[in-house]
Amino acid sequence: MWNPEVETLTRERMEALQLERLRAAVARVLARVPPLGDRLRAAGITSPDDIRSLADLRRLPFTRKIDLREHYPFGLFAVPVAQLVRIHGSSGTRGKPTIVGYTRNDLAMWSEVVARCLALAGVRPGMVVHNAYGYGLFTGGLGLHQGAELSGCTVVPISGGLIQRQATLLQDLRGQVLCCTPSYALCIAEALETAQIDRRTLKLEVGIFGAEPWSEELRGEIERRLGLAAVNIYGLAEIVGPGVSAECIEARNGSHIQEDHFLPEIVDPETGEPLAPGQEGELVLTPVTKEALPLIRYRTGDISSLELTPCVCGRTTVRMSRIKGRYDDMLIIRGVNLYPSEVERILLSVGDVAPHYQLVVDRPGTLDELSLLCEPAREGLDRGLLQSRLQHALREQTGLSIAVQVLDRDRVPRSEGKAVRVVDRRPR
Repeated sequence: MWNPEVETLTRERMEALQLERLRAAVARVLARVPPLGDRLRAAGITSPDDIRSLADLRRLPFTRKIDLREHYPFGLFAVPVAQLVRIHGSSGTRGKPTIVGYTRNDLAMWSEVVARCLALAGVRPGMVVHNAYGYGLFTGGLGLHQGAELSGCTVVPISGGLIQRQATLLQDLRGQVLCCTPSYALCIAEALETAQIDRRTLKLEVGIFGAEPWSEELRGEIERRLGLAAVNIYGLAEIVGPGVSAECIEARNGSHIQEDHFLPEIVDPETGEPLAPGQEGELVLTPVTKEALPLIRYRTGDISSLELTPCVCGRTTVRMSRIKGRYDDMLIIRGVNLYPSEVERILLSVGDVAPHYQLVVDRPGTLDELSLLCEPAREGLDRGLLQSRLQHALREQTGLSIAVQVLDRDRVPRSEGKAVRVVDRRPR
């Protein structure tokens, strides 16, 4: 659903539209969301007229996930529950789930931004979309589903699980677009290989992968094993779900943010101070057209950077770099900062390693220790030699001594949704 009227706006016209919508969002919060409205008034914002330029966005206080949990479930909503047409939420693996709601207009906006992301990836009306994101409270399945339908596609709502059926139906229903997490794409590739289905007999053209950090090396692995072009999509339930941004098929060099709906910033994760384009920090998003949950300056916890130059695809929208990891998922081991995606990059660059791994953090004594569980890429490899090669590469590129265990094939846990990359066994 290519929308050149918006996606090729000049920076001046885009910022004028953003300012108009930011004022409307501030007015909605002041009038209808007491906890956040009181916070705005404490910061000197008593009227949308106090927002004179986009630079005033920096005067507004941040919102964090803890705010949603403290006002669980509906305390930050700007509409009565009776006006909601759908409720979604996070998995709640770290406590109560984060509850988000949608009005009918919110769902229409969500469908449109997902459709734009699919168009960015080269998806065309009439294509068969094999949607293996989970359906239910998680926003991935239904988010991609409704955007694909709006795009004029035929959707196979297979969801996760039933891995052998994924392989069979990909072949039988001639899926052209695969939507799932990148780690689950690897599970589907393994299922195809187990079923002895030659990927060259499939109709797959493009994969829309997101919901977890993944590396360029993993992109290459997925493309080799599934015979498609792998494209990154980004979103989070608190803002809308998938559809905040996606890579274009022409460049695949940063994800275009639908910035007429979502105002992006990058801030220092420690101080909250704004960072310039190109500098890496925490992504902050303000959804300026949401009716049900109009959050202001939401700190995503995701580490990225912004690029303002126009893209070769013709779009002028801001691009965000691939998510390096979540700030709160960063491991600090003996003074060294380490993201799981960096370990993934090193593993796959060594070769002879399957793209399934898990990091285990423990504290047997006074210091934290990190170990890595992984698998050989194929049978017959010298696992002792592979272990030595991996330990050397990890030490050289991270500065850490990481104990490596090369397990038997299929012993590293798989996931139908987001992969569990880190197991923290340290005493609480």
